[in-house]
Amino acid sequence: MTSGPYLNRRALIRRSAAAGFLTLPAVGALASCASGGGDNDTVEREEATDSNPFGVSPDAGLEVVIFDGGFGDQYALDAEEIYQGSYGPVEHVKTTEIQTRLQPRMVQGDPPDVVNNGGADAMDIAALIRNNQVHDLTELLDAPSLDDPSVRVRDTLLPGTVEMGQFGSEAMYRLNYTFNVYGQWYSRTALERLEVEYPRTWDEMIAVCEKAKQEGIAGWTYPGVYPYYFNFTLYPFIAKIGGPDVLRAIDNLEPNAWRHDAVRSAFEAYYELVARGYVLQGSPGLTHEESQGEWNQYRALFIPNGSWVENETAQNTPDDFDMAVGPPTSLDSSDAMPFETIWASAGEPFFVPADATNVPGGLEFLRIMLGSESARNFTQLVSSLTCVRGAADGLTLPPGLTSAQDILAAAGDNLVIPRMPDWYRQLNNEEIGGAVAAMMAGEMEPDEAITRCQRAADAAARDDSIQKFQHV
Repeated sequence: MTSGPYLNRRALIRRSAAAGFLTLPAVGALASCASGGGDNDTVEREEATDSNPFGVSPDAGLEVVIFDGGFGDQYALDAEEIYQGSYGPVEHVKTTEIQTRLQPRMVQGDPPDVVNNGGADAMDIAALIRNNQVHDLTELLDAPSLDDPSVRVRDTLLPGTVEMGQFGSEAMYRLNYTFNVYGQWYSRTALERLEVEYPRTWDEMIAVCEKAKQEGIAGWTYPGVYPYYFNFTLYPFIAKIGGPDVLRAIDNLEPNAWRHDAVRSAFEAYYELVARGYVLQGSPGLTHEESQGEWNQYRALFIPNGSWVENETAQNTPDDFDMAVGPPTSLDSSDAMPFETIWASAGEPFFVPADATNVPGGLEFLRIMLGSESARNFTQLVSSLTCVRGAADGLTLPPGLTSAQDILAAAGDNLVIPRMPDWYRQLNNEEIGGAVAAMMAGEMEPDEAITRCQRAADAAARDDSIQKFQHV
């Protein structure tokens, strides 16, 4: 979709590429390439004011690329309409192929102005930062907020939002717009039909799954095609058993971090689900949508997921499902952290490319999204919280999101935020995810899975081509 007669050099480049007049490098060869500053025609900044803190040119066009996933793109279209009320036309693109479509443009120095870098085909943000291809968003944080010029943008954000955009320095390169609550998602109706309570200890989990099995219902399902979904419950489970320092050691690629007793206990507990036949048959071959579909049809009690799942499954969720999320079940009373401990953090990443034609416009678009109007609109449209403080106050929320707010409040300071998924995307998704997937498919036992995880982490630690990060 294109709003207005916006056609500049970047549009001409894309059309030339489509027509075969411009040769772009193969995607597989892009990881070692950096634009180093493109020769695209950048928009000059106007004089900054409180209402226009970045000096956006009043008639400059803007290109926004949105990941067309569980949240859709209507929220972005609505924010773009606000932008166009003061500035130039917006070219709106939605796609699930973020890396495939955009990384060649990043290399050419001709990127969009705003990128929603989501989904399985997201670009490696750490590599882009290393190659100086991402604009520092610190000036966005220090700008006056849209709703109150006396309050800086950074002071409107929930805790952890800024930190999730930092990669080993004080600079913030990425705005994670949503505030995701991860955990064991379930149907209250399904548990009520079995006449069981949500399991707080692993013995209770086994008892619930056994009762479900006797009724022909699986205890768990998961998207085996994207096995890193299991990490949404596995990582906080590890932290609950052994404490947050165990996760920090894993994130820091420390030697033998994966051999900690807490990791072993967590892996053995999850493997028990497999050994006892509590995992839905065929789960290793399911996509996220397929596993959610099985869960929605009451064929499995629990699924590891994040708070976007309510919107993503809205069309297939039965009216009586009564969706909810609980903290990962604890192991037992010896756990280092309380049952209420969860993984909750800002997600759904946006960034402004360093070589964007309209960097000021990109920053202003993000400032608009962080305004109360856009943030409340997002929550109402897609049943997900944003990173903006108080933006959902007073709204009538669906059951799943209400549940997410409840466990977030109950957790208090007992939050963990693993950085492995964004610091080392390939290691997390493919190597660690692959080892967990093999274990959950019954192809290897916990000891072998742990060894595979540690070997992968050690290989990453030795690889000088991979930028390393540390918790501060």
